[in-house]
Amino acid sequence: REGKLQRQNFLGCSCSVYLFAVSIGYWHDPYIQHLVRLSKERKAPEINRGYVARVHGVSQLIKAFLRKTECPCQILNLGAGMDTIFWRLKDEDLLPSKYFEVDFPMIVTRKLHSIKYKPFLLQPIIELHSEDTLQIDGHLLDSKSYAIIGADLRDSPELEEKLKKWNMNPQLPTLLITERVLVYKTPEQSANLLKWAANSFETAMFINYEQVNMDDRFGQIVIENLRRRQCDLAGKERLLSNGWEPASAIDVMEAYSRLPQAEASRCGLARVSFTANNSDGLKA
Repeated sequence: REGKLQRQNFLGCSCSVYLFAVSIGYWHDPYIQHLVRLSKERKAPEINRGYVARVHGVSQLIKAFLRKTECPCQILNLGAGMDTIFWRLKDEDLLPSKYFEVDFPMIVTRKLHSIKYKPFLLQPIIELHSEDTLQIDGHLLDSKSYAIIGADLRDSPELEEKLKKWNMNPQLPTLLITERVLVYKTPEQSANLLKWAANSFETAMFINYEQVNMDDRFGQIVIENLRRRQCDLAGKERLLSNGWEPASAIDVMEAYSRLPQAEASRCGLARVSFTANNSDGLKA
């Protein structure tokens, strides 16, 4: 119960920041507005720029995986929340054989309600699903190319059972994504999920985005803000100790510095003024 409440509180804050950045033109995402309401509260430019680095960095890693496989593959987005990666990949004709999302059932229910009653979200799914077997109910969407599953990531046996039920294929090259998910679990819970993932697929890549370097002043401010929303950081488990070798990591400052000049210029970003989100990091 506590973990679900923390996840819901954090999700609301994170989605509002994402949508605000989209609304002022930092990047293009026509789908998020159909899943999240726009907050009237303005967000600090540093936070928006941190999201630019995050979105661009994760997107580039996903595309690198899809280019590398050049064959049928699958993506598992664990703790996906209101993520719109499926629709954005479809727009670029880059979808894998099947795209899976998993989150707590109460979060999945909220997302499925929006999909079911908003044609802008539902129609792209129907276009890829030529049969009449599209399934969508309170805690599940299953189609030929897209599945959204309500499950608790802390329960690996249940997670595996549900994924296999909806046609996850352990033999396919698999990309797993967690964005600010592992850090909210205890070290044991994070380790169990990472070990399950490392042992479940013949060929796999793992993208993890989470807070790092939390001992500086900005990191302490982040922790204080999260605690006010009842979202404590439970632990920061590393991939290397749980079956993922090799592994590498960069912080958001480095990811930001790697933004193509055209992308930075389009967003009106001054690289020298970016100072805030050095407490986040990408790992792959």
